[in-house]
Amino acid sequence: MELLYGIFVDPFVQMWEFPDLLVQVLWEGFVSGTLYALIALGFVLIFKASGVFNFAQGIMVVFGALSLVGLYAFGVPAYLALILSIAIMGVLAYSVERVVLRPLVNQEPIILFMATIGLNYFLIGLGEMIFGGEPKTMITEELGLPKGAWDFEMLGGFVSIQRIDAAAAIIAGILVGGLAIFFNKTRIGRALRAVADDHQAALSVGISLNQIWRIVWFAAGIVALATGIMWGARSDVSFALSIVALKALPVLILGGFTSIPGAIIGGLIIGFSEKLAEFYWGPLVGGSIESWFPYFLALIFLWFRPQGLFGEKIIDRV
Repeated sequence: MELLYGIFVDPFVQMWEFPDLLVQVLWEGFVSGTLYALIALGFVLIFKASGVFNFAQGIMVVFGALSLVGLYAFGVPAYLALILSIAIMGVLAYSVERVVLRPLVNQEPIILFMATIGLNYFLIGLGEMIFGGEPKTMITEELGLPKGAWDFEMLGGFVSIQRIDAAAAIIAGILVGGLAIFFNKTRIGRALRAVADDHQAALSVGISLNQIWRIVWFAAGIVALATGIMWGARSDVSFALSIVALKALPVLILGGFTSIPGAIIGGLIIGFSEKLAEFYWGPLVGGSIESWFPYFLALIFLWFRPQGLFGEKIIDRV
């Protein structure tokens, strides 16, 4: 039962009695889920190429957004700052491949994972040294991102759609769809799958592991930059965004660590479920369940399908 207008109302009854609220919650869940899918896509790309969970993806989101805001603060025009931020993420991708990954070719995945943890803390320190630790405002108007909201009369009530949320959902959808096509339908995508299956076999047929890693990390950097812009436009650009990026973990558990479609479906499931749970069932347990409900859902999911909806089934041969 939930307290609404001074009366205790069952959440399921509330859905039927106030359908406009349900539409509002579903819209917000869709926007969040699309952005979660975008974050998860960066993890999937790197995991497919190296077989390791990139712990630094969250700080890459922050670093990309801080680069854009910082360049603009230094007097660089907004769109030039965006182009330079893309170049910065490209330099970061090349540096990671050259300095961190190349010496660790064919090493155990746990070693690569530890390397990404070190990269995470290095980028945190570098970001704080260059840009400072205080939150910053995203340059939404300067980039042409819309502000304000559309209010629609619907189902006996009003539904409000923030224009920046609509833009974020569209941009994230285009990026997710474009990268999915690129890595599933192109020669580079096939090479990526070969690298993910077996590094030695890929090298034996002439696939450059170093080149693939550079491409994948650059793509993950672009995804991180886009995610940082969208999340920063909805709130502020701060190092707390790296915690938001870890919401990709339950997304990956649901969708599968190696599946691009899984990242999309998993992101939408997490986005819808956390918003519905927070709005309708949160008051029953004191509220604020949005932060932990996705992890609880992922834990339950692990009991029944640990490889995820689209992940490869784990087979142990003895």
